[in-house]
Amino acid sequence: MNNDIHGVDKTALFILKNFHTIAVVGCSREQGKPSHDVPEYLQQNGYRIIPVNPFADYILNEKAYKSLLDIGEQIDVVDVFRPANEAVDIAKQAIQIHAKALWLQEGIINEAAEKLAIENNILFIMNRCMMKEHVKLLE
Repeated sequence: MNNDIHGVDKTALFILKNFHTIAVVGCSREQGKPSHDVPEYLQQNGYRIIPVNPFADYILNEKAYKSLLDIGEQIDVVDVFRPANEAVDIAKQAIQIHAKALWLQEGIINEAAEKLAIENNILFIMNRCMMKEHVKLLE
Protein backbone atom coordinates (compact mmCIF):
# COMPACT_ATOMS: atom_id res chain seq x y z
CA MET A 1 0.00 0.00 0.00
CA ASN A 2 1.19 3.46 -0.77
CA ASN A 3 1.89 5.18 2.57
CA ASP A 4 1.79 8.77 1.34
CA ILE A 5 -1.16 10.74 2.60
CA HIS A 6 -2.88 10.85 -0.78
CA GLY A 7 -2.67 7.07 -1.24
CA VAL A 8 -4.11 6.43 2.20
CA ASP A 9 -6.83 9.05 1.68
CA LYS A 10 -7.72 7.51 -1.68
CA THR A 11 -8.02 4.02 -0.15
CA ALA A 12 -9.98 5.31 2.85
CA LEU A 13 -12.36 7.24 0.61
CA PHE A 14 -12.92 4.19 -1.59
CA ILE A 15 -13.70 2.03 1.46
CA LEU A 16 -16.00 4.60 3.05
CA LYS A 17 -17.93 5.24 -0.18
CA ASN A 18 -18.27 1.67 -1.40
CA PHE A 19 -18.44 -0.65 1.60
CA HIS A 20 -21.31 -0.46 4.07
CA THR A 21 -21.28 -3.58 6.26
CA ILE A 22 -18.66 -3.24 9.00
CA ALA A 23 -17.75 -5.89 11.56
CA VAL A 24 -16.24 -4.08 14.55
CA VAL A 25 -13.83 -6.36 16.41
CA GLY A 26 -13.56 -5.18 20.00
CA CYS A 27 -16.78 -3.16 19.87
CA SER A 28 -17.60 -1.94 23.38
CA ARG A 29 -20.87 -1.50 25.25
CA GLU A 30 -19.44 1.49 27.15
CA GLN A 31 -20.37 4.94 25.86
CA GLY A 32 -17.41 7.29 25.86
CA LYS A 33 -14.95 4.66 24.68
CA PRO A 34 -13.77 5.02 21.08
CA SER A 35 -14.66 1.35 20.50
CA HIS A 36 -18.29 2.29 21.20
CA ASP A 37 -18.50 5.85 19.93
CA VAL A 38 -16.83 5.28 16.54
CA PRO A 39 -19.16 2.42 15.54
CA GLU A 40 -22.13 4.40 16.85
CA TYR A 41 -21.11 7.35 14.65
CA LEU A 42 -20.71 5.06 11.64
CA GLN A 43 -24.10 3.49 12.33
CA GLN A 44 -25.69 6.95 12.51
CA ASN A 45 -24.11 7.72 9.13
CA GLY A 46 -25.70 4.82 7.30
CA TYR A 47 -23.30 1.94 7.85
CA ARG A 48 -24.43 -1.48 9.07
CA ILE A 49 -22.46 -2.29 12.21
CA ILE A 50 -21.93 -5.87 13.34
CA PRO A 51 -20.28 -5.94 16.78
CA VAL A 52 -17.70 -8.61 17.55
CA ASN A 53 -17.34 -8.97 21.32
CA PRO A 54 -17.36 -12.34 23.10
CA PHE A 55 -18.74 -10.75 26.28
CA ALA A 56 -21.85 -9.06 24.85
CA ASP A 57 -25.12 -10.23 23.34
CA TYR A 58 -26.13 -6.89 21.80
CA ILE A 59 -24.31 -3.61 21.22
CA LEU A 60 -25.86 -0.59 19.47
CA ASN A 61 -29.07 -2.64 19.07
CA GLU A 62 -27.20 -5.17 16.91
CA LYS A 63 -26.52 -8.82 17.74
CA ALA A 64 -22.91 -9.24 18.87
CA TYR A 65 -20.80 -12.19 17.76
CA LYS A 66 -17.96 -13.95 19.56
CA SER A 67 -15.70 -13.89 16.47
CA LEU A 68 -15.70 -12.92 12.83
CA LEU A 69 -16.11 -16.58 11.94
CA ASP A 70 -19.50 -16.68 13.71
CA ILE A 71 -21.07 -14.03 11.46
CA GLY A 72 -23.20 -15.65 8.80
CA GLU A 73 -23.27 -12.86 6.24
CA GLN A 74 -20.88 -11.00 3.95
CA ILE A 75 -18.70 -8.45 5.71
CA ASP A 76 -17.23 -5.59 3.72
CA VAL A 77 -14.89 -4.08 6.31
CA VAL A 78 -13.31 -5.51 9.45
CA ASP A 79 -12.69 -2.54 11.76
CA VAL A 80 -10.31 -3.44 14.59
CA PHE A 81 -10.24 -2.07 18.15
CA ARG A 82 -7.95 -4.73 19.62
CA PRO A 83 -4.24 -4.71 20.55
CA ALA A 84 -1.77 -4.80 17.67
CA ASN A 85 -0.53 -8.24 18.69
CA GLU A 86 -3.99 -9.65 17.83
CA ALA A 87 -4.06 -8.10 14.34
CA VAL A 88 -2.48 -11.06 12.49
CA ASP A 89 -5.10 -13.50 13.83
CA ILE A 90 -7.85 -11.02 12.97
CA ALA A 91 -6.38 -10.61 9.47
CA LYS A 92 -6.44 -14.39 9.03
CA GLN A 93 -10.12 -14.43 10.00
CA ALA A 94 -10.82 -11.51 7.64
CA ILE A 95 -9.28 -13.58 4.84
CA GLN A 96 -11.43 -16.60 5.79
CA ILE A 97 -14.65 -14.60 5.64
CA HIS A 98 -13.65 -12.86 2.39
CA ALA A 99 -13.74 -9.35 3.82
CA LYS A 100 -12.96 -6.62 1.31
CA ALA A 101 -11.05 -4.35 3.70
CA LEU A 102 -9.20 -4.53 7.02
CA TRP A 103 -9.00 -1.31 9.01
CA LEU A 104 -6.83 -1.02 12.13
CA GLN A 105 -7.88 1.93 14.26
CA GLU A 106 -5.59 4.68 15.58
CA GLY A 107 -2.65 3.37 17.57
CA ILE A 108 -2.85 -0.12 16.05
CA ILE A 109 0.14 -0.85 13.85
CA ASN A 110 1.01 -4.32 12.57
CA GLU A 111 3.02 -4.76 9.37
CA ALA A 112 2.53 -8.54 9.36
CA ALA A 113 -1.26 -8.04 9.27
CA GLU A 114 -0.78 -5.51 6.47
CA LYS A 115 1.31 -7.98 4.46
CA LEU A 116 -1.27 -10.75 4.94
CA ALA A 117 -4.14 -8.49 3.88
CA ILE A 118 -2.38 -7.18 0.79
CA GLU A 119 -1.24 -10.65 -0.28
CA ASN A 120 -4.90 -11.69 -0.14
CA ASN A 121 -6.23 -8.67 -2.06
CA ILE A 122 -7.82 -7.06 0.98
CA LEU A 123 -7.67 -3.27 1.16
CA PHE A 124 -5.76 -2.20 4.25
CA ILE A 125 -5.60 0.85 6.50
CA MET A 126 -3.80 1.07 9.84
CA ASN A 127 -3.30 3.62 12.57
CA ARG A 128 -6.28 5.72 11.44
CA CYS A 129 -9.70 6.34 12.92
CA MET A 130 -12.55 5.38 10.63
CA MET A 131 -14.78 8.11 12.10
CA LYS A 132 -12.13 10.83 11.69
CA GLU A 133 -11.51 9.72 8.11
CA HIS A 134 -15.26 9.84 7.40
CA VAL A 135 -15.49 13.37 8.83
CA LYS A 136 -12.41 14.50 6.89
CA LEU A 137 -13.28 12.89 3.55
CA LEU A 138 -17.08 12.82 3.35
CA GLU A 139 -18.57 15.55 5.52
